[in-house]
Amino acid sequence: MSSMTTTDNKAFLNELARLVGHSHLLTDPAKTARYRKGFRSGQGDALAVVFPGSLLELWRVLKACVTADKIILMQAANTGLTEGSTPNGNDYDRDIVIISTLRLDKLHVLGKGEQVLAYPGTTLYSLEKALKPLGREPHSVIGSSCIGASVIGGICNNSGGSLVQRGPAYTEMSLFARINEDGKLTLVNHLGIDLGETPEQILSKLDDDRIKDDDVRHDGRHAHDYDYVHRVRDIEADTPARYNADPDRLFESSGCAGKLAVFAVRLDTFEAEKNQQVFYIGTNQPEVLTEIRRHILANFENLPVAGEYMHRDIYDIAEKYGKDTFLMIDKLGTDKMPFFFNLKGRTDAMLEKVKFFRPHFTDRAMQKFGHLFPSHLPPRMKNWRDKYEHHLLLKMAGDGVGEAKSWLVDYFKQAKAISLSVRRRKAAKRFYTVSPLRAQQFVIRRCIPMKSKTFWRWISLCGVTTPSGMSIYRRRSTASWCTSSITAILCAMSSIRIT
Repeated sequence: MSSMTTTDNKAFLNELARLVGHSHLLTDPAKTARYRKGFRSGQGDALAVVFPGSLLELWRVLKACVTADKIILMQAANTGLTEGSTPNGNDYDRDIVIISTLRLDKLHVLGKGEQVLAYPGTTLYSLEKALKPLGREPHSVIGSSCIGASVIGGICNNSGGSLVQRGPAYTEMSLFARINEDGKLTLVNHLGIDLGETPEQILSKLDDDRIKDDDVRHDGRHAHDYDYVHRVRDIEADTPARYNADPDRLFESSGCAGKLAVFAVRLDTFEAEKNQQVFYIGTNQPEVLTEIRRHILANFENLPVAGEYMHRDIYDIAEKYGKDTFLMIDKLGTDKMPFFFNLKGRTDAMLEKVKFFRPHFTDRAMQKFGHLFPSHLPPRMKNWRDKYEHHLLLKMAGDGVGEAKSWLVDYFKQAKAISLSVRRRKAAKRFYTVSPLRAQQFVIRRCIPMKSKTFWRWISLCGVTTPSGMSIYRRRSTASWCTSSITAILCAMSSIRIT
């Protein structure tokens, strides 16, 4: 593919400028670099990056791209979490147009907050913030939300799943555009909301927030992965509890992986648990965590809220490569992260043209600045990092708090995976409770190395030629998940969860 501007492309670009305004259309390669380059991998040419300011503008931009036979890449936050939102190479057979949805960041609360409508640019953070006064939460409140990931990006990739009772991002109610068998763009309204008949009527009503309670239908379709709480308890199944592109979780926008242009999704929210307690478990024997996982999922009356694993090595990786990002999130707040990542991307694009600056200059500078600050881990966590190789953060709520505490005390007195001498000497010291703040810091620390370019450069120097993020999904019946040196490395670098 060549991005050289031809006469036909000039007419096409003029049409895009007419639709969204010249200030919301980028064609200069230096200015589009931030959007053409993935955070961890993926990079290529693009004819233009366009920023529609309304759903109706998005529809018209899509129509123009389809008419001109352009490849369309829908892009939201471009966090690099799931890849696929940037070109990958320059061997495409047509010009690429990247449609950034950052301006389409509205959301609409339905009823008393039991459901929401999320738009293409709505972030998990903004959704969480809007629901908090209502005592509600979205399907995901940790991990991706700390770096500005979009709600619809998660739906399109069936992302999430760290919250055991809620499962991955999924809905059967959405509004999306697709190209039909005749090659024509069509708009499909499966939101279960009466918005009109034509695309113009439907999209204008959403743009103007003219949704009434009487417009909303409840017809039995699901707005979250409703049976996940039952599926996750089947610990003898020969499949993972969840994984991307699971055929049973593919439904129109859910799992579409960019093959549809999604305008809005309707999602369930969840009542926030008021009584929560986090247990920090440490061990040098992975079999211990296997026993804990299997017993809790199979026998507990109350499922955990979440279970997050971290290997000892990820502590060191985060300390070296992610301390700057951790401090930004912890001190400035999650809502500032999209702005800083955008500013950083623009700065990187400018500095790459100056030979004086080494590659990834901003990452290196930020990391050196971060090392000027003292360690951000409390002494007890640092002590446990030194003592134990494997760490599990187990969050319980309601009656599950007492259930977990009682069982963990008994378990560490008689656990089969722990030697008798260790059981007698350290039974009461294999877990302790942590505050919600420390728990959130644990999760942030676990996630932030995946955002570090210099970390991925280090991985590539270790022999991995195409570094990318990894989530390892094991069969639920698997008992030995960390028994070889290779698997141990994967454990250290991966998002291994209790499910």
